[in-house]
Amino acid sequence: MTLAGKKVVVIGGSSGIGLATAELAKGEGADVIIASRSAAKLDPVAERLKVTAIPADVTNDQSVADLFRRTGPVDHVVLTAAQLRTGPFKTVSMEDVRGTMEGKFWGAWRVAREAEIRPGGSLTLVTGFLSVRPRPNSAIISAANGALESLARALALELAPVRVNAVSPGVVDTPIRAAMPESARKEMLAKTAAALPVGRVGVADDIARQIASFMSNGFATGSIVYIDGGALVN
Repeated sequence: MTLAGKKVVVIGGSSGIGLATAELAKGEGADVIIASRSAAKLDPVAERLKVTAIPADVTNDQSVADLFRRTGPVDHVVLTAAQLRTGPFKTVSMEDVRGTMEGKFWGAWRVAREAEIRPGGSLTLVTGFLSVRPRPNSAIISAANGALESLARALALELAPVRVNAVSPGVVDTPIRAAMPESARKEMLAKTAAALPVGRVGVADDIARQIASFMSNGFATGSIVYIDGGALVN
């Protein structure tokens, strides 16, 4: 299977892993649609890649329904969008906890329900390796990722013959880390790289390549692949 001529929707396609996925799919000849909450971020990317942009908020039922009403039937859907808010378990606000689940888990639920994916097509969710290697102050993200991986397996049965898979990245240097002070970001990434068997942290293209593999491999469904530079075996 190839992506040439296929209609691919990337939600979260304006930056990071989503942008890398959109670029890869476009390069392979797909008809790409990118979606995200911010039209201001979407439009310049869409113009550069020569793809279609549709603003959409995965935390809003109607917004997700409108997105797929506009796209019509599609071949592949990729969801990288997430709004993560966390903190120490005893003190993190319930508003932040609910917001993380709303964006990460329920957003995927909405997308899976509303998307009209052609038989043999695919839905790929992006989770995160905290589901199996938790860290302090991130319990809600660990829980959301674990729930999303369970959902992917269940939907592989519920939505068949549409294929459903999940990619679980380790530490990846993407714009999501831009909120960190630059010196702290560089130090964290350097320490992580030194501890990994591959000797570096991930980049968005590493994850995009696995997503593209899930889209193009017609025998892959119900699979969770950890792309973490060896963090889970280290």
